[in-house]
Amino acid sequence: MLVLIVFYALLVMTVAVTTSVPENGIVEFFYYLVTGIAWVVPAAAIIYWMQRPDEPE
Repeated sequence: MLVLIVFYALLVMTVAVTTSVPENGIVEFFYYLVTGIAWVVPAAAIIYWMQRPDEPE
């Protein structure tokens, strides 16, 4: 899980630097706010999947 978070953070930073995210403080703030919250959805799905009880054989 930690690897996923680190990979996602590096991906978001790379996209911000290589694409046309303007150097406007407010736009950058909202970009990082949205991308910072976006990783919660897949992480919640993974946690939900991991907490399911094992199926009886």
